Amino acid sequence: MNLKKKCAAALLAGLAACSSAYAATADRETIQQVALLQSLAQGYFGGTVTVKQLRSVGDTGIGTFKGLNGEMIVLDGTVYQALGSGEVVVADDKDTVPFSNVTFFDKDITLPLTDIANKAALEERLNKIVNEKGANSFYMIKMHTTFPSILFRSEYGSQEPYPTLVGALKEKQTEFTHKNITGTVVGLFCPNYMGGLNSTGWHFHFISDDKKHGGHVLELAFQSGKVLIDKTDKFNMVIPDDKPFQSLNLAKDMKEDIRQAEQDTQPSAQKK
Repeated sequence: MNLKKKCAAALLAGLAACSSAYAATADRETIQQVALLQSLAQGYFGGTVTVKQLRSVGDTGIGTFKGLNGEMIVLDGTVYQALGSGEVVVADDKDTVPFSNVTFFDKDITLPLTDIANKAALEERLNKIVNEKGANSFYMIKMHTTFPSILFRSEYGSQEPYPTLVGALKEKQTEFTHKNITGTVVGLFCPNYMGGLNSTGWHFHFISDDKKHGGHVLELAFQSGKVLIDKTDKFNMVIPDDKPFQSLNLAKDMKEDIRQAEQDTQPSAQKK
């Protein structure tokens, strides 16, 4: 690939550096998205950008890895990979990413919370802030506390030819219940107009303080905590330019598949 093509690809993706200055000038007020949740739902699990490129445009966020090999938690500039086995590792810079959302986190709002009985209650309280500050903006949150109870999932990776997201989770998902565990929830809110590009509303991932446990949050409860909120009004998305992506029918309604992937537990999933 010549320099002109390299620079064009970098401008398109917003994630690949044409010069060493790129990371230093990345916009702190932008949600950077790799591909679409709808493409992931249809089985687009191939890696599009590297972990190193992702870190150049954000220090906080969520996502997954090539082959749907575990859940991604980006916290304080480190990209963690919660594997299907339950183990958490620091992702290699060369690992590739088919879907993610990251930003450089700047605290705009602090929200103290008490007596949160479940995930729905947390979302209800967060939505009050969203409605007050602007429901058409993006919000990234970080919340560190002790959870009397939390249920999260991860998944083992799939091989080509890739199944759909729901199919992969039915076969590969593992679930973990922990009591009295301290850690951080990283969450993203996408406004309603993002329904064709992502999951609207809230999406939470968790990582424990000892960096040994983590995944996609299915349920939680906590007695008190302080939510740090970054309100963000810009959005940038990578459009992969490979044959598997370009062959997808992205007009297909994937709402139910995404709902199942975001919310459903799997009866066959291993519980720990």
